[in-house]
Amino acid sequence: MRKIIAIGGSAGSIQVIRQICRMLPADLHATVLIAVHVGAGNQDLLAGILDIGGPLPAGTAVDGEPFQKARIYVAPVDHHLVIDGRFIRLGRGPRENMARPAIDPLFRSAGISAGPRAIGVLLSGMLNDGASGLADLKHCGGVTVVQSPLDAIESEMPRTALLASDIDYRAPASELAALLTRLVQAEPGPRLSPPASVALEVAIAIGRPSDTPTIAEIADPVPLNCPGCGGTLSQIRRSPLRFRCQVGHGYTAEALAHEQEGSVDEAVRMAVRVIGERAVLMEKMTFDAMQAGRTAAAATFEERAQEYRRSASVLMDAALKG
Repeated sequence: MRKIIAIGGSAGSIQVIRQICRMLPADLHATVLIAVHVGAGNQDLLAGILDIGGPLPAGTAVDGEPFQKARIYVAPVDHHLVIDGRFIRLGRGPRENMARPAIDPLFRSAGISAGPRAIGVLLSGMLNDGASGLADLKHCGGVTVVQSPLDAIESEMPRTALLASDIDYRAPASELAALLTRLVQAEPGPRLSPPASVALEVAIAIGRPSDTPTIAEIADPVPLNCPGCGGTLSQIRRSPLRFRCQVGHGYTAEALAHEQEGSVDEAVRMAVRVIGERAVLMEKMTFDAMQAGRTAAAATFEERAQEYRRSASVLMDAALKG
């Protein structure tokens, strides 16, 4: 039998998680672990909702506790949830894809600790946290499942997971509990040797200090900066395309592009402001030169003012369209 069900979700996933947990059998021979994107200022409410809404007892995960079958453990706010052998570990390592808890560390740790006895389930959400974690779980011999993108409120996470690796199953929310029950009872496949780089990324999530030599074990520097700390990013050698900085912040290519988009927009708007100020200055210098009778200088200043105005207009159009 398979013994671990690791579930990850973001926007639009709570109702699906409630439906799954409500329909799982009380005698489930597996442990359910859940990581959902929640902000650091939120409260740990999901475990209580699941505890009163289904047959399986649910609670917020506690660092160091041994996990039990037929029980649900939910990642607490601002902590990564991972599995270490038979124990739960909580880490405040760097954010991945701007999230803590992130989904990828849970999937990776399930693959390392349980191999073919692990099931990873990715639900509704934006961007693509969870896609690389499912791929890593698959490399460890685990089974991968996604909510059907057409059934998800936010289809991006399950859709990008389907593109990132060979997903074993996809199903609508209404069929996921029955599918998971069957998968738990099925005979697991052969265990595969997990890549050492997967274990290192789990250790970083738990809180292992990350520095340049550590990141160099799994990634190569690229001319990109981390949106979180400004440090140099390195490209992870495993697919799908991802990056980490020396501090350990992790980004998929899509998450990095999303973060950079805001920085580019801010830079363009700042440039528009500076150019606009230059245009105002040239206009004042034009007026001053005209007052002094320096017509040639006034014409030069007027021409430069018009150039600045045209440049500001082009940049503002780009900012509005981008």
